[in-house]
Amino acid sequence: MRRAVCPGSFDPITNGHLDIIGRASKLYDVVHVAVMINQSKKGLFTVDERIELIREVTADFGNVEVESFHGLLVDFCKQREIPAIVKGLRAVSDFDYELQMAQMNNGLSGVETLFVPTNPTYSFLSSSLVKEVATWGGDVSHLLPPSVHEALVKRLGER
Repeated sequence: MRRAVCPGSFDPITNGHLDIIGRASKLYDVVHVAVMINQSKKGLFTVDERIELIREVTADFGNVEVESFHGLLVDFCKQREIPAIVKGLRAVSDFDYELQMAQMNNGLSGVETLFVPTNPTYSFLSSSLVKEVATWGGDVSHLLPPSVHEALVKRLGER
């Protein structure tokens, strides 16, 4: 079985994330979406909420498994015998950082990183930007799956 992982915080998952996961799901038998747990950051959504939202919006792919991880991504990969990490690149600035991470991960464990250029429609998109725009009342509905947009609007309304 060809396996890969798409890691991230996904707070919340955007159409850009979904595009990369969907494209990876066509290349691999199983795509693991690894939701990063960062104890030092307070997310808008809990890790469990993010996992549930991602499971919902990736269900149609049929070969995506979603779970959380804490620690080194290469350890997550070793534990599950995943030889490849798939990362989307939005701009050249992403490449500088992601290349260093890819080289470190390969040096630590032999795990390969595949870079997928982001669909130009989503080249500016990040979860942080979506949250900021939505917080100030901007329309981000076209940047998120409908159920995620609904959850975002509801969560921001609770604040």
